Amino acid sequence: MVSVCIPVYNGSRYIEAQLNSILAQLQEGDEIVISDDGSTDGTLEIVAEMAKQDARIRVVSHMKVSSKYAFDYTTLNVENAIQASLGDVIFLADQDDVWMPDKVKLFMQELEKSDLVLSDCVVVDAEMNVVDDSYFKINHSKIGVLNNLKKNSYLGCCMAFKRSVLQYALPFPKTLVPHDIWLGLLAEIKGKVSFLSTPTLYYRRHSSNLSTSSESSANSLAFKIYYRSMIVFSLIKRLYVE
Repeated sequence: MVSVCIPVYNGSRYIEAQLNSILAQLQEGDEIVISDDGSTDGTLEIVAEMAKQDARIRVVSHMKVSSKYAFDYTTLNVENAIQASLGDVIFLADQDDVWMPDKVKLFMQELEKSDLVLSDCVVVDAEMNVVDDSYFKINHSKIGVLNNLKKNSYLGCCMAFKRSVLQYALPFPKTLVPHDIWLGLLAEIKGKVSFLSTPTLYYRRHSSNLSTSSESSANSLAFKIYYRSMIVFSLIKRLYVE
């Protein structure tokens, strides 16, 4: 069984196209778990109407907790969706992207030999015009714990993993650790990760994105050092203390 976990917040402009691109390649017993962070723009109405036509869609609510770090909102919402999921394989998805037709098939083949898979994607703008044909290329993505502490490759919407990963990945750390790099690094340390060079989705970048993964960081050097130290601290704590 496949679970697709989607954190949403005011995604009415794009959510229908994304759900259609996902539903087209799921099996009858699969599911899409949508965790809503308090949308007020009609997102839930669109999802509810689609759920009437397809019972594989279900919605769970998430109580938003105030944070000074923008990515915390997405991470906590993703965790809520994952905790509500039932599948043996979990895909993460964004509310505003569009999946390519063979995404699930390609990932399932790769997951036969790996615990977590990350694929490349095509970067597009709000109107689906191609900005770059390879996120891996512009991000210099590569496997390796040190490589990804230096420059993170793990983009949640390009990721799927076996449920067994959750045995050591949940709960997510409460301090300054995005869900995608956390899942990716732990899977590298505890299991096997593979990178799929074939793009499997259109990664839409626009002014209302919940995350800014494709943007150049404006953070200070001091923050960057602190941020990475918190990731390392959290990894050590999870691996050797908890």
